[in-house]
Amino acid sequence: MSTDAKTLSPRAVTWARRRQATRRAWDAYRVQRSGMVGLVLLGAIVLLAIAAPLLVSPADLSVTQATGGRMDPPSAGFPLGTDTNGRSVLALVLWGSRLSLVIGLTATVVAIVIGTLLGLTSGYYGGWYGWFTLRFSDWFMVLPSLVVAIALLAVMGRSVVTTIVVIAIVSWSGTTRLVRAQTLTVKSRPYLERARALGAGDWHQMTKHLLPNVLPLVLASATLLVPSAILMESTLAWLGLGDPTVISWGSILNEASNQGAVSARAWWYLLPPGLAILLVVLSFMMCGRALEAVFNPRLRGESS
Repeated sequence: MSTDAKTLSPRAVTWARRRQATRRAWDAYRVQRSGMVGLVLLGAIVLLAIAAPLLVSPADLSVTQATGGRMDPPSAGFPLGTDTNGRSVLALVLWGSRLSLVIGLTATVVAIVIGTLLGLTSGYYGGWYGWFTLRFSDWFMVLPSLVVAIALLAVMGRSVVTTIVVIAIVSWSGTTRLVRAQTLTVKSRPYLERARALGAGDWHQMTKHLLPNVLPLVLASATLLVPSAILMESTLAWLGLGDPTVISWGSILNEASNQGAVSARAWWYLLPPGLAILLVVLSFMMCGRALEAVFNPRLRGESS
């Protein structure tokens, strides 16, 4: 060990090791071609969503200020055609990306926090609490998610907040089982036995030893959970259960279906939001599979 390493504080050594682990993970991720393609695609979608207020004016979203005809085909003024109110479909898709991504990401964060908390504590404490948590998560896993979400929205009302809460409620159970299994594996390792022998408390063991070891799997799980949340939000909005006052990809599809875009053969009204959902789901899936390969070396040959 060098003199500089000996003079570093324990906290500095810990952060240095974490930086090295992050660099190794990034190096392993970069060789996953599908993961890099998904990352670039996802970055482009996020940038367009962030820049939407600069690219789309309030007049483009207003029904009363629309300048196009009813479901006009693509033209120079409207590259993706117009909707039933004469608004630009391109402007609607760009603006709708903001809500779809926000709901998908926020619902995923809430579900991941709930699942990680329950999985970590149930795996660590075990006993009747661990048994009850496992059975409770099993019960949620066997329930049809879409049916449960529809029932909850019917009771709680239609809004962005309730949509996020409902999606999180039907999405946390898988993370709980994953974190619990990893916690049980890490809990049996010798260094945790030494920590307990030295007087480390439950909080110290869970936050300093168990949580850092389960976070990589949680991150990989989150990237696969986001597309599911976006699909759920789009499906609920398409069924007419989303917030009617906001624009999302699902609400665009709902409006197109209700206004007869299929019978009118207005493909430009249906295809752009559908392709946008497909692209963002595909990009998250590619990133998630690449992260799985990074954290599970046995999968690296399959994901590249």
